[in-house]
Amino acid sequence: MIHKNGPIDIHYDLHGALGDSTRPWIVFAHSLACASEMWRPQIAAFGRDYRILTFDTRGHGRSSAPAPEADYANYHFDALVSDVATLFDALKIEKPDFVGLSMGGMLGQAFAIKHPGRLKSLTIADSVCEWPAGATETFASRVAQARQGGMKEVLQGSLERWFTPPYRQSNPAEVDAIAQMILSTKVDGYAGCSYSIPRINFTAALATLKTPILVMTGRHDPATTVALAEQIHRAAPGSVLNIIEGAAHLSNVEQAQAFNNAVRSFLQAS
Repeated sequence: MIHKNGPIDIHYDLHGALGDSTRPWIVFAHSLACASEMWRPQIAAFGRDYRILTFDTRGHGRSSAPAPEADYANYHFDALVSDVATLFDALKIEKPDFVGLSMGGMLGQAFAIKHPGRLKSLTIADSVCEWPAGATETFASRVAQARQGGMKEVLQGSLERWFTPPYRQSNPAEVDAIAQMILSTKVDGYAGCSYSIPRINFTAALATLKTPILVMTGRHDPATTVALAEQIHRAAPGSVLNIIEGAAHLSNVEQAQAFNNAVRSFLQAS
């Protein structure tokens, strides 16, 4: 299905207990260079109890991928938040639980800050509230690779950061499914979001949120590390911190059961 936010088409899907209007909504927001299909383990786990919304962030999946403007304004987080807010309005979704991983976790923070009170809860998985020095150059280098040779140039490095070696060796089908999402990502979308991602700084604003927050990361995540998850936890008073053992960056895939259990326990307590 397609939601139009001005000239931008946002592809979305609805799953779960859609026939029961009393069921709460849960929304899943994916990582950079992925798409909504990365949430299959969560759709299966939460579909009985929730109405589920998944969507492809602009620049990804089946959503529009405009060429970045000179100032990248069409990929700033304000633009990404607008896509989600207008989608919620169109679908009449009120007070959903929001689960975002990596870029999706940053989007969740940006949304909660810009629209206080619109989320029932926020799960920030394998993400950051601000980046350490050098992140802008790191993302720019990856974009240069993708611009020169296509998304295949960033494929191997992404998979190595996203999954532990044992998982990559033992689960080739699951890893290949993620690889295909990376390869299918439009370079313009990857470039646009890679400009905005390392420039975020939500640290101070997190202290103003009254939304219950769960912070998670994989124990072996080399990018959004345990230390960076702890930074979010400190910045968000009252938040819950959960470290997923045996996982790297895509903890929702590599340790789906542990991820799902942590989210479910948090939602039940919120």
